[in-house]
Amino acid sequence: MLTSQRKQLLLARLAQDGQLVAKSLSAELGLSEDTIRRDLRELAQEGKLQRVHGGALPASPAVGDMAVRAQIAPADKQLLGRAGAALVQPGQVVILDGGTTALQVAHHLGDDLAATIVTHSPTVAVALAVHPRLQVLMLGGLLFRHSMVNMGAALFEAAARLRADLYLMGVTGVHAQAGLTTGDHEEAAVKRALHQAAAETVVLASAEKLGAASPFLIAPLAELGRLVVTPGAPSAAVQALQAAGTQVVVAGRRG
Repeated sequence: MLTSQRKQLLLARLAQDGQLVAKSLSAELGLSEDTIRRDLRELAQEGKLQRVHGGALPASPAVGDMAVRAQIAPADKQLLGRAGAALVQPGQVVILDGGTTALQVAHHLGDDLAATIVTHSPTVAVALAVHPRLQVLMLGGLLFRHSMVNMGAALFEAAARLRADLYLMGVTGVHAQAGLTTGDHEEAAVKRALHQAAAETVVLASAEKLGAASPFLIAPLAELGRLVVTPGAPSAAVQALQAAGTQVVVAGRRG
């Protein structure tokens, strides 16, 4: 079997099963584990999968910059933004992450809502500024242009002094085994710090993030309060997450 054929087979199997186990594939295909691992390594370098110990998981397509992510599932993100905004109650202190879905949350908050919104995203802060009764607390630091969020020591110091009711966290991957992940090491650390500052963390995830993984762990699924998904979320991924103990809520669905 040619290298290109092996790689196509691996990608097809990954799409079908949601994971690849190098040892099992080696026995099934009659190839050495070294050959399988080399193929997986090359496919990972091409951004087509995420290598993990013993094999691979689907790579999240949501690791691009803000301009790229804005083009992914915009209608789903509006639905998630509306659902996220509905979770914010009057008088609460809520941490709102950066990213395209967080922007939709900001756009869908009611004009009469009186609450405190904490964010480290200049873009989100500007979107929040039009809401007259919101107090907007901006966490400063060095601007990470890829995601248009602030990072650095000043942010960690501020996060350590926060006691928020809710954190609406953005991720690039939600996987039953790999947990909540993102594509940048520093960004993962910032999200962890904000997560630890909140009584509850909720993730709003469009379909392409479910069953996918990125290189850097934010937190295990067990630490997640709720996961909000869209009605069109892949049922196999949702069922795997529920089996892992995750509370899954479908945006726009009552009850």
